[in-house]
Amino acid sequence: MTASRRLLLIGCGKMGGAMLGGWLAGGLAPGDVVVVEPFEAAREALPEGVVAVAGPDAIDTEFAPDVVVFAVKPQMMDETAPHYARYVGPGAVFLSIAAGKTIGYFEDALGPTAAIVRSMPNTPAAIGRGISVACANAHVSTPQRETCGELLSAVGEVAWVEDEALLDAVTAVSGSGPAYVFLLAEAMAAAGETAGLPAELAVQLARATVAGAGELMRSSGEDAGQLRINVTSPGGTTQAALEVLMAEADGLPALMTRAVVAAAKRSSELAG
Repeated sequence: MTASRRLLLIGCGKMGGAMLGGWLAGGLAPGDVVVVEPFEAAREALPEGVVAVAGPDAIDTEFAPDVVVFAVKPQMMDETAPHYARYVGPGAVFLSIAAGKTIGYFEDALGPTAAIVRSMPNTPAAIGRGISVACANAHVSTPQRETCGELLSAVGEVAWVEDEALLDAVTAVSGSGPAYVFLLAEAMAAAGETAGLPAELAVQLARATVAGAGELMRSSGEDAGQLRINVTSPGGTTQAALEVLMAEADGLPALMTRAVVAAAKRSSELAG
């Protein structure tokens, strides 16, 4: 973290905890963070120096956060967000990582003048390899936008969009995307077992292959299409498999398109 700032973190589950760990590792002073977490075991597990309280009424009245981060489950937001409307004002920005809760939702819950950044991270953030896409309302200043970007970058890459409607497609590709990759590993292992491999070896091969291919793609700088070409020998085993997987009507590209469209549609429905 390049500057001192006071943070109020609402919820410290897997995603909130991953972000907090990244902030502290980046140099944020523990004493500059207040965590609202109702579960006693979770509060007791927080790093030394971080102030933890069970609910909003226990926050020191003198504490004035620069950033309020909502990291609770979407279904808990109706009973959570309105408690923090008291922090709306100059200098404070609200950063949400709750899926399906729109900027308009938070403007209704907090007030029309609240500075709000809505973001969509994904689960690899838990190991610092996530990607978050964010969108800001008109009340977010340039410094506030930079601050939120820096906070999100503690757990991976960050991108911004100006059109909030794009977050439905973002959710469908990167928010839900890790599940697609896990399903691929499951399917590869099952297929390997069908081909005669012992189950344990099939799982080991699938996991290592998916993880290794992902790391190769991340570090190589080449796009996925070129990497696919690189490993495909004409007339070889990989080409034989890809002719099945890339079949125009029912191959993986067509299936993935239908899956992403379905997920984006559902994201839009959930957002209301």
